[in-house]
Amino acid sequence: METTEEARTTDGKVGAVLVVGGGVAGMQASLDLAESGYKVYLVEKRPAIGGAMAQLDKTFPTNDCAMCTLAPRLVDCGKHPNIEKLTYSELLALDGTPGRFQARILKRARSVVEGKCTGCGECMANCLVRNRAYLEPEEPEPLDLAPDQLAEVNRIIAEHGNRPSSIVPVLQDINNKYHWLPPGAVGRISEAVGLPLARVLRIATFYNMFSLQPRGKHLIRICLGTACHVKGAGRIVERLERELDVKAGGTTRDRRFTLEAVRCLGCCGLAPVGTINDDVHGKMTPAQFVKVLDNYPA
Repeated sequence: METTEEARTTDGKVGAVLVVGGGVAGMQASLDLAESGYKVYLVEKRPAIGGAMAQLDKTFPTNDCAMCTLAPRLVDCGKHPNIEKLTYSELLALDGTPGRFQARILKRARSVVEGKCTGCGECMANCLVRNRAYLEPEEPEPLDLAPDQLAEVNRIIAEHGNRPSSIVPVLQDINNKYHWLPPGAVGRISEAVGLPLARVLRIATFYNMFSLQPRGKHLIRICLGTACHVKGAGRIVERLERELDVKAGGTTRDRRFTLEAVRCLGCCGLAPVGTINDDVHGKMTPAQFVKVLDNYPA
């Protein structure tokens, strides 16, 4: 394709702006230029913008969430009228003189209508690919559930319906009932909604409110984000580890408490802050937090 659109700058030069690379730096440069009134072509060789930062969990040195930094730029680039995204594309040639360059870009076929794509992923599941390998279906493993547990899981599934869209509320109710997701319960959900076990597990492991390991009756989360760390949240974690005789991420022997260290609870003004179940406890000292535990019986 040829970029032929023009935009005149204050010094008389004409031509739209070409930004090569859709990482966080390329997106920010595109936004700055677009806000200045330029038409911007953002070229990225991968199928989507975001770059390597989209694959990160935390960023150095503050351990802030990478997606919290990246997501606003993704949204702004996606809806800005002055930015045209050329994903799955490569710059082949750049000819001309400063102010009058012409770029030749190879835009690969996607086999989907980009304007109608919602990112549901159903095109991959229904792609008509020849020579698809056939594997004999495996026999389902027997459910490792006691009769009363199986009856309770079936009741929860019946309450929400056995549709794929009901997976999250079903998982929530089972997790709240048993404080974790027993393997047999996950297998029963897979059978009931007619989805592969791998897909149900992918959903269960995506949200940190679910656990595939037994948890205590009361879940303690201590924030170690920047504000709470400065205010001494680390000392609260160390004191709780000694009092409960567990490390962060562990569960007490009597299954009364599970201790977790998280990076943000969204209430920096209360630093240092922690939660027990749904209760928020802010501006706490280590001794005060230990005393609060008495309000949560076994």
